[in-house]
Amino acid sequence: MTNEDQEDILFEHFHLNVDAGQEPMRVDKYMATHLEKTSRNRIQMAIKNGYVKIGEKTVKANYVVRPGEVIRFVMPYERRGVEVLPQDIPLNIIFEDNSLLVLNKEAGMVVHPGHGHYDGTLVNALAWHLGIRTAENDERGGFLVHRIDKDTSGLLVISKTDEAQMNLADQFYRHTIDRRYHAIVWGDMPEDAGTVDAPLERDPSERTRYRIAREDGEGKRAVTHWKVLERFGFVTLVECKLETGRTHQIRVHMASLGHPLFNDEKYGGSEIRKGTIYAKYRQFIQNCFKICPRQALHAKTLGFVHPETGKWMQFDSALPSDMTALLEKWRKYASNMPLEEEE
Repeated sequence: MTNEDQEDILFEHFHLNVDAGQEPMRVDKYMATHLEKTSRNRIQMAIKNGYVKIGEKTVKANYVVRPGEVIRFVMPYERRGVEVLPQDIPLNIIFEDNSLLVLNKEAGMVVHPGHGHYDGTLVNALAWHLGIRTAENDERGGFLVHRIDKDTSGLLVISKTDEAQMNLADQFYRHTIDRRYHAIVWGDMPEDAGTVDAPLERDPSERTRYRIAREDGEGKRAVTHWKVLERFGFVTLVECKLETGRTHQIRVHMASLGHPLFNDEKYGGSEIRKGTIYAKYRQFIQNCFKICPRQALHAKTLGFVHPETGKWMQFDSALPSDMTALLEKWRKYASNMPLEEEE
């Protein structure tokens, strides 16, 4: 069995190769005997929702597998038995029903507990909100489907049931989710719109960074469509629409164009990249960094099909106060910029 890690979305896409000497067996039973720590219920749910295929054909539970066939299926990550401490942390929930909730994450909040961040995360807050004591053996749900960086703000959808998690995971996998971000980037973009189609891989020199994959590397496909919303001479406000959603995708793609996100320390945006040599300008930029002390990136729009009703749902969130203040400061500067300071 091979696991194709998919995006910054919390699910996995598998290939399960049927053994050459395999006797005829129902696909659900074959999967149950070959998938460790995966319940029959989750397998049945995946089959019922059409997430299990032989080749390109969706199969039912009674399909009989044959030697040499390849079973393809999507499975959201299962909870790994990690205890989660519920914490009464305020959440900006903008929609909630029995299947899911949509919230607006503040910049600075880590999404999931991990090294160096064992509490105070979004998952801790969700555990409190949903009444979940631990992430292990709790059937009441509360599942991450995707995530955004600690210092990125904006919209996230959270599933509350196994069924919703699996359905949303499939929508992310098929790239039918509408995800649009607003970003402030260094420099004046040369065109009004464009697309970056460049695979990403981890940077071997720093495991927390990503880079455009080398030709001989093992990069994963990444596509970002961008368009200019407003120009300020030395920086530009852009909308980035994700076709895929790799970790740090927008940050790496914009940096690869020579336009890193404003104040993105990891990818070169926390130093002066465009502008003048004047001390007054340098002080202006330092003041801007203080106003927005993180990468200027906000997950503004999120659209998907509701797993239960089948209806399209679209959400939009206002830019947070730090990015709004930063834009106002640049608007004022650009309107008063002397001609000799223009590039």
